[in-house]
Amino acid sequence: MPEISCVHWSNRPSIGERPDGIGRVRRVNPWLAALCLGLTLAGAAPPVRAETSQLRISRGFGVHYLPLHVIEAHALLDKHAAAAGLAPPKLEWLTIDGGNNINDAMLAGALDIATLGIPGFLALWAKTRGNPKSEIIGLGGAGGGALIMISRSPSMKTLRDVTEKDRIAVPGVKTSVAAMLLQMAVAKEFGDAEYARLDPYTVGLAYPEAVAAMLSGKSEITAHVASPPFSYMELAQPGFHKVFSSIDVAGRVSTIIAETSVQFRSANPKLTAAFIAALDEANKFIVANPREAAEIYVKLAKAKTSPAEIERIIRDPETTFMLAPLGVMTFANFMHKVGIIKIKPASWKDTFVPEIHGEAGN
Repeated sequence: MPEISCVHWSNRPSIGERPDGIGRVRRVNPWLAALCLGLTLAGAAPPVRAETSQLRISRGFGVHYLPLHVIEAHALLDKHAAAAGLAPPKLEWLTIDGGNNINDAMLAGALDIATLGIPGFLALWAKTRGNPKSEIIGLGGAGGGALIMISRSPSMKTLRDVTEKDRIAVPGVKTSVAAMLLQMAVAKEFGDAEYARLDPYTVGLAYPEAVAAMLSGKSEITAHVASPPFSYMELAQPGFHKVFSSIDVAGRVSTIIAETSVQFRSANPKLTAAFIAALDEANKFIVANPREAAEIYVKLAKAKTSPAEIERIIRDPETTFMLAPLGVMTFANFMHKVGIIKIKPASWKDTFVPEIHGEAGN
């Protein structure tokens, strides 16, 4: 395209015009000036920023993380990103367990999307509320079902039987869903003021490590608040028995949900929406195809459990896989009542993106 000049030169000055040193006058052509202004403004407009081409997602241990494995196995994020007009993002799956560890990674900017228990999510949501650089928002639910406190100690039949010699394994002390369910069970047994009574006896261990400690019989760990398939593995051992089930304490809850930062969602709206769509499709696939989903879990999670056993867990009436987050307000009410969070949402919808407000969450 030829260069367009907004001025022209004349050797015949008009009244009041001052020629340059060689007798020429610089004049502005009004039509060209308007054209040049339009070109300048168009050129000065900020370029549309492309959404990120890389996505870092965390997942932990257990069957309740199965939707994340299905997303990977079936390339569902690629599918929904393409439908939104985006190139398939380069995915980095990071294995992080325990709400405190996951929250630290989110605050450090090491994760784009995290999957964790509702208590850890609510703790970070309340902490970052109103902070444009770190505010957190939920994207949807993944797996849910019973967590069971299991003991190998013959004398530990109830929570009142826990002694100073006992240690209870949870994925993350105080912040994991297992730790919070233990606190809720303690509050139910001893009163709200005593909710943290057994916290000094908890030890943060990832599920596989906790199972190994329980099975060894030589560890200080005498009890474990476990999710499937680890709870199934432990209960199958001679002498191992249930102390309490989360269903008795909190009812049906989503044990795993997905979160991101408000800042990331704002910068990557299409990719975030694609992830929600992929999560929804993965949940529905598991419900419709429990056997194939079980095989995916065993393969990608490198589980030492058979597909038949994982399928049995998926088909368990207490197990859920749905986008609607369950139990948000159950946890929020308890956490606010005992002072763990200072801000309580009026509804679960206050903590999740509007795209899923039509789901039957609670």
